[in-house]
Amino acid sequence: MASLADQLVSLLGPDRVSVTQDDLATHSTDKWFASNPPQVVVHAQNTEDVSKTLRFANENKIPVTPQGSRVGYVGGAVPLKGGIALSVARMNKIKEIALEDGVAVIEPGVITGHLQSEVRKLGWFYPPDPASLKECSLGGNIATNAGGPRCLKYGVTRHYVLGLEAVLADGSIVRAGGRCHKNKTGFDLVGLMVGSEGMLGVVTEATLRLIPHPPMRAMLSAGFKSFAEAANAVQRILGSGFLPSALEIADKFTLRAAREYLGASVTPEGDAHLLVEIDGQAESVKGELQQLAKLVRELGCICLNEAMGDEACEAFWKLRREFSYSLRNTGLIKLNEDIVVPRGKLVELVDFAEQLQAEFGFPVASFGHAGDGNIHVNIMVPTMDDPSIRERAEAALDRLFHQIIAWNGAITGEHGIGIAKKRWWRHAVSPAAHETHLRLKAALDPNGILNPGKFLD
Repeated sequence: MASLADQLVSLLGPDRVSVTQDDLATHSTDKWFASNPPQVVVHAQNTEDVSKTLRFANENKIPVTPQGSRVGYVGGAVPLKGGIALSVARMNKIKEIALEDGVAVIEPGVITGHLQSEVRKLGWFYPPDPASLKECSLGGNIATNAGGPRCLKYGVTRHYVLGLEAVLADGSIVRAGGRCHKNKTGFDLVGLMVGSEGMLGVVTEATLRLIPHPPMRAMLSAGFKSFAEAANAVQRILGSGFLPSALEIADKFTLRAAREYLGASVTPEGDAHLLVEIDGQAESVKGELQQLAKLVRELGCICLNEAMGDEACEAFWKLRREFSYSLRNTGLIKLNEDIVVPRGKLVELVDFAEQLQAEFGFPVASFGHAGDGNIHVNIMVPTMDDPSIRERAEAALDRLFHQIIAWNGAITGEHGIGIAKKRWWRHAVSPAAHETHLRLKAALDPNGILNPGKFLD
């Protein structure tokens, strides 16, 4: 009997199939630490390749793990059951940018930052902005319903997917939605696929909503003596009628790491940092920035800097993007958890993080999207290879996630569940919701070939 690779070569051609050690190793993992090699890698170049692969795999009950750029943080792209790693990275064409319709039609391997750059040249805007936008693919963004700092004003990936083409487990090709900005024709199959983490189908094309690019943006960077004061400023800004495009917060451990890595001169004073971005027409932005600066000064900030225009704003964002590198520079491993709490719980969350630090002995750094309560809580550990340290780290994570659930928060805001958050899944949803997920999975993938071993298994 021919090997799996030989059968796939006969089906797809030799340029689509690989069993080299380098390729198998590369496609065995994502940005999380889990790893397991597939038996074979399929490099799909079009929808037909995906359809043929899934039809063959379904008939032979072979596991298939869909993959894009593999920069996720929860092990969602790890081929836990071996089988086929189905990469759509080569499907990387922007098929169309139609400004008259306000849409872009893309393949799943297109890098998010590349699409943003291309539509920006035309004066238009694709707002979702995950931190990894220069390397993550839009197919992965769709699979995890990725977000980013701009979600407060502009929403997450789901709000920009008007239509898509997806291949189901049996190889059938489904087109849902379209290029209309309003569409209530049947069930929301687009919404069903967005955030499904490769377990219901493989997206092979997406029609994305574009909006006009705001001609001006401006920012405030403010330092506060305490996190409580910065969190109060978040509530007051929103309560005063402002809707920033981004509202970011950082705690004292994050700032101390940044001072060590970047230098005190470029890092704001205080034990909390607030970053506020607004955008719109130039004159209105200028006036709004003045009002915001006055409000933030009245709220007790100890330092305040302003920026107008893209270049000046990017200097502020550079500091924000360096927070992760600053934490890595400490020499500790960053267990990055993208939890979400109701916005009124921000101070309690950071207080709880300090309790975790005292109880388990690991520094905890918290920073992220204060405007929507999606805070990245980073438990900083020296290693995950030492069994005793790993056990203590896992206990700290358990405490964190169970507290988030008790606060009616969410165990993930943008990374997805994958493997990393699998053990908290059943606590985070009701039994009926879990059963509904299982029924949907059984209906669309009765043989369970799509991304097996993740949170539904």
